[in-house]
Amino acid sequence: MKLFNKILIANRGEIAVRIMKTAKKLGVNTVGIYSKVDADSLHIEFADESYCIGEVELSDTYLNINKIIDIAKKTNCDAIHPGYGFFSENSLFVHRCEEAGLVFIGPNTQAMKMMGNKIEARNFAKSINVPITEGVTGDVNTLLKAGKTIPYPLLIKAAAGGGGKGMRIVYSDKELKEALESTSREAKSYFGDGTVYVEKYIEEPRHIEFQIIGDNYGNVIHLFERECTIQRRYQKIIEESPSVTLTPEKRKKMGEAAVRIGKEIKYNNAGTIEFLVDKDLNFYFLEANTRIQVEHPITEMVTGIDIVEEQIYIAAGNELRLKQEDIKQNGHAVECRIYAEDPANDFLPSPGKMTLYKEPSLKGIRIDTGVTEKTEIKSFFDPMICKLITWAEDRDKACKIMTNALNNYIIHGINNNIQYLAKVLQNKDFLTNRISTKFCETYTNEIINGINSEKENIPLHIPTIAFLLYSIKKPGKNYFGETDNIWNTIGYWRSAMSISYKYSEEECYANLVQISDNLLEFEIDNNRYIANLCKISEGKHWFFINETLHTAYISEDSRGNVHISISGHIFTFVRTDILTGDLSVMNSEEFMQDTNNIMAPMPGKVIKINVEAGDKVSKGDVLLIIEAMKMENSVTSQKEAVVEKVNVSVGKMVDGSTPLIILKDEFALISRE
Repeated sequence: MKLFNKILIANRGEIAVRIMKTAKKLGVNTVGIYSKVDADSLHIEFADESYCIGEVELSDTYLNINKIIDIAKKTNCDAIHPGYGFFSENSLFVHRCEEAGLVFIGPNTQAMKMMGNKIEARNFAKSINVPITEGVTGDVNTLLKAGKTIPYPLLIKAAAGGGGKGMRIVYSDKELKEALESTSREAKSYFGDGTVYVEKYIEEPRHIEFQIIGDNYGNVIHLFERECTIQRRYQKIIEESPSVTLTPEKRKKMGEAAVRIGKEIKYNNAGTIEFLVDKDLNFYFLEANTRIQVEHPITEMVTGIDIVEEQIYIAAGNELRLKQEDIKQNGHAVECRIYAEDPANDFLPSPGKMTLYKEPSLKGIRIDTGVTEKTEIKSFFDPMICKLITWAEDRDKACKIMTNALNNYIIHGINNNIQYLAKVLQNKDFLTNRISTKFCETYTNEIINGINSEKENIPLHIPTIAFLLYSIKKPGKNYFGETDNIWNTIGYWRSAMSISYKYSEEECYANLVQISDNLLEFEIDNNRYIANLCKISEGKHWFFINETLHTAYISEDSRGNVHISISGHIFTFVRTDILTGDLSVMNSEEFMQDTNNIMAPMPGKVIKINVEAGDKVSKGDVLLIIEAMKMENSVTSQKEAVVEKVNVSVGKMVDGSTPLIILKDEFALISRE
């Protein structure tokens, strides 16, 4: 078998680590690249060699062909693996690799051009009698008339897109123009090509894809399917294999269609053929992804095949080692994507620094991640923290293992979707496979309400006492600059004290008395509790309240906010009777209680400004659009007002520290006239 000596991974995060693991298994050395803002990522230390390629901008770092090729040549690499995203489906990058004498670990440029562009891929699929949905291509004027020839709703898609990016659903002519512009802009930003097209949107479809692998000798096989129907914002969040939707007959037909596409285009590496499946199990070609997919681990779990290993062997010039008749599906695998986002706020990304990161350690699970407890989740990249994968003999067991794993996955300091995912897995319609790509749209409010109700049913005195025990007993320097805990400071001269703190923006008070070295008596809301902290290990605290044992995960951020996890629910407290030592604790919302100062919801880049000084705005009007975490985020006005000042310009990087736009009430303007 031929093999490379050294490969450069032209990517970051979990997929870079994933590729490096297989390379190490094969004895192949790896070179990693990173931007300065990414200097705390796991893939840097995982690589045999790592090189910084720039500051922040993607065009200067992970999307800079010259820099990447230059590092690969200087480090004597034989090949480059692109992972997914970035240059993974860029034929120009493949050409530049070939010019430099480097092997691109991916398909040939012909297959990439044909299938990487969704318009060409659809036309090709139609030409070989693979079903497709009705669609319209052409210039902007042609697309604006799409609603006249295809009934709404319509789906606008980036021709060069992937991963759920560059997609919009529109339901009327009124929405079409703005959606075309926004989708084109997003496509240009992330894929370097602003071309979009329009197709009929199938209501309540299933999203099922087939993994294919081909070599340079005309051999193409499939590794069966993945069910990817559970999505939000057109991005998958839960995938499983095999699909319980398909009958054996339908699985066979779809697999044959996928392989037929691969053979016709002479596909030569790992790739995915995606289909939509309607309620009657009719399937339609959706798109092809000429790269490895985010969700490839579940296929690996049920087939026992290392897809990255096959990619490397094929790219090195070897014939495909697998035969179709040898590929079997064994058991059931489920993947959950853990994201830094807020499901209760339309899944808005939630970048920031984690104060506690603890992965579950259970049998039957796999975790693909690019972060550690020290990693900050940046606003410049996709907000995925990790992929959690479980395997069992059947779907029911795999889902139960996943739920247990999610319940033991602890992240503090940033919003995340862990609880949301756990509730999806327990949803009756999910368990009985009554799902569609609208599942999240249908059930999110119900899921969020259920999570909130569960949290409200936890007696508040339990997390409160956990917080108070942590606050007065935590090791190291206390708030008076002394060592050990607060009792060493108050000593013999004070037998009782009052503590003030905030929970959910409310000022609260607790009185406490030290009964002995270990026992404390708390008075909270006129109720008395005797408590003691008995053990701490890796952020987990064991404590007794009135002789009943409780557990909680506890962490603290630089602003003095203490996060308490109990049964997966996070309660946040802060002492108000002491100084945290960090005067930056006060944020803009604490200084300004009105809605006249428009702040950035997260760090990002301003890509569009819709207003200027003197404009009148109404509640809900989009004032500007910020690009963050590979998404466009609209910042809206919360009331009727007049724009007093615009403090930013297009292209400027912003954070939440200063107002971007200042509004003034309309009546104030009138009173001065």
